[in-house]
Amino acid sequence: MKLEEIIKQLPDSAGIYQYFDKEGRLLYIGKAKNLAKRVKSYFNFTPKLMPNTNLSSRITQMISQTVSMNYIVVNSEHDALILENSLIKQLMPKYNILLRDDKTYPYIYIDNSKEYPRFEITRKIIKSADIKYYGPYSVGARDILDSIYEICRLVQKKGSLKSKKLCLYYQIDKCLGPCEKDVSKEAYAKELDLAKELIQNKQTLLKKLHEKMLFYSQNLRFEEAGEIRDRYERISRSEIKSEIDFASDENYDIFVLKHTQNRAVVVRIFMREGKIISSSHDYIQLHEGYDEDELYQRVVMDFYSSGKPPIIAPILVASDFEGRKIIESYLTTIFEKKAEIRVPKIGDKKQLIELALINAQELLRREAKQKKSIALEEIKELFSLQRVPLRVEIFDNSHMSGVATVGAMAVYENGVFDKKSYRTYHLKARDEYAQMRETLTRRVESFSKNSPPDLWVLDGGATLLNLAVDILESNGIFLDVIAISKEKVDSKAHRAKGKASDIIHTKNDTFRLKESDKRLQWVQKLRDEAHRCAINFHKKTKLKLDKQSKLLELKGISQAKIVKLIKHFGTFEALKTVSIDDISSVLNIKDANIIKDIYK
Repeated sequence: MKLEEIIKQLPDSAGIYQYFDKEGRLLYIGKAKNLAKRVKSYFNFTPKLMPNTNLSSRITQMISQTVSMNYIVVNSEHDALILENSLIKQLMPKYNILLRDDKTYPYIYIDNSKEYPRFEITRKIIKSADIKYYGPYSVGARDILDSIYEICRLVQKKGSLKSKKLCLYYQIDKCLGPCEKDVSKEAYAKELDLAKELIQNKQTLLKKLHEKMLFYSQNLRFEEAGEIRDRYERISRSEIKSEIDFASDENYDIFVLKHTQNRAVVVRIFMREGKIISSSHDYIQLHEGYDEDELYQRVVMDFYSSGKPPIIAPILVASDFEGRKIIESYLTTIFEKKAEIRVPKIGDKKQLIELALINAQELLRREAKQKKSIALEEIKELFSLQRVPLRVEIFDNSHMSGVATVGAMAVYENGVFDKKSYRTYHLKARDEYAQMRETLTRRVESFSKNSPPDLWVLDGGATLLNLAVDILESNGIFLDVIAISKEKVDSKAHRAKGKASDIIHTKNDTFRLKESDKRLQWVQKLRDEAHRCAINFHKKTKLKLDKQSKLLELKGISQAKIVKLIKHFGTFEALKTVSIDDISSVLNIKDANIIKDIYK
């Protein structure tokens, strides 16, 4: 059926629509309260089907490339919003703005029902009326908590009170010792009050840390002074200073956007009880132009997508946006109370917005000044990529004779390796091809939770590249892939004077670049990091396996039987879940009983 015929037959129902180009590539996913009205608004139908003249240049370009479409009918606009968000994350349409901030932010909490309460960290709601939350914290939550226990004489560990004996923390004056001493509630409450003040007032906390650092330094305790210095710097990183004085103890979550031609930045500021407690930001590459309405929808929706937050605050944004009411409705369902998204025009709340916008502008300016060792535009042009590869995932596998088989994914973003986003995998597959298939398939399965990057880089040749392309395309995902392999002579990797001549493979070309070429060196750097990550994880896994092997050997299971066991079940951990019959199908019944007795 032709595109025009499909459009004219669209139902007056809520749903999502998808536009495709002549090669079947997904261009855009949108939601609609009324599919017929929404999709028809993109087109003029006379004298022939063409883009509506009222569209922006970005959308006009998209509609000009559209040759077919699909749609899915849902029960409500609310359902359309959720489905749209999920599909965008998984399928990465060319004209949708892509966000990758799927983090959940930690909170510090205290359970006041305890006789001697202490502070801990959580990322979700704990069911108790006596819980008090502080946060969320974009960075530094663990450092703040460690600092509290450095400065305040509180119960340091969960199990301390159970021992009924004084421990080292009492001896070094970091705990009042309620496990054995008769500590009054008033004395302990005084330490709690100090801790609460330090959590709520970051400047006071930083001042106390600075005093501690000087104390350790003056007493030649340089290692401890260095730890305090590093902690001080991490806590400072999320600090946005403000002269705004809120008379009341108000809570707000603030989201603002700023953009240049190719980049946007989202800044989040969290105000609790009248004080700014933390902030965060993320850069967004604008591959096909800027759409503030769409970006605000994605930013606000994605931040709360993990569920009801421990502290629910009114949301402040810099400007109104299309779909604000439906986002409010969606958040009301999550919060289990009415959500508010406000656009302040005057007063203190407007000043908060201005503060966030100033910081957003500074972040864009600072990023523009940073010099990168290689222009990523050159990489995009050379390898004919769809997007500038600002975020790259790099894959490698490692094993030793089929034992301790692992996969690793390193992540490179905005010029640095993003180690907190690295992933490692225990693999069951035995040969290199199957191992890479297992690693990449598991990554694709996680796209709905952790959005795809701009580029995949594989340590391997054209065969593995084709495998990756097949996996992606079979899941309806159009993601650029390149692979890097060592040149082979007589089926062996060729090295001359210790140097390997690397070949870069893309879907349509093979590149043999000079060793001095910065573009080759960029890909090699990515490959080497993934290789390092895979080797390190393999060594850790092998060490654990060796310990388990020694345990089995002590029980009379030979090394040959252990290898046979692991080749069949994959890991020692799997032995906890299998039956004696399963094990005896590989070894004998006597060995199976011994093994099952160990792994009960």
